[in-house]
Amino acid sequence: MVIDHIGIVVKQLDQGVDHWERLFGYRQVTEPVRNSLQRVRVIFLEKEGSVPVKLVEPTDPSSPVWTFALKGGGLHHLCFRAQNLEGELVRLVENGARVLVPPQPGEAFEMGNISFVYAGQGLNIEIVETDRRARRICPS
Repeated sequence: MVIDHIGIVVKQLDQGVDHWERLFGYRQVTEPVRNSLQRVRVIFLEKEGSVPVKLVEPTDPSSPVWTFALKGGGLHHLCFRAQNLEGELVRLVENGARVLVPPQPGEAFEMGNISFVYAGQGLNIEIVETDRRARRICPS
């Protein structure tokens, strides 16, 4: 597995994009994508030579990140890309991780499978099987 992106929870996507562009030199590379299962909207940002960043905005109080966003948001997860999501989940569980969200299609990844696990030490981990990004507005 390799790191695919870092997930950051924000109260509002537009403010998050402005912050990351102004402070860190990232640029928005996708339009907002709604994840209906997690009840969030996400945008990907990239910077040459750096790890992509996914900004995550809750869309309603039932979103798993709603309370976190109200408290100011921040680092939510590391995402790893795997060639075999199911196999990696088995390996991670065998080594003490706990599946939080079983594999499901991810709208932000052109419906490629995603899953979330808790890896201990305060680490939420997302695992994806693709490097595709939905609604890309500029080339990678």
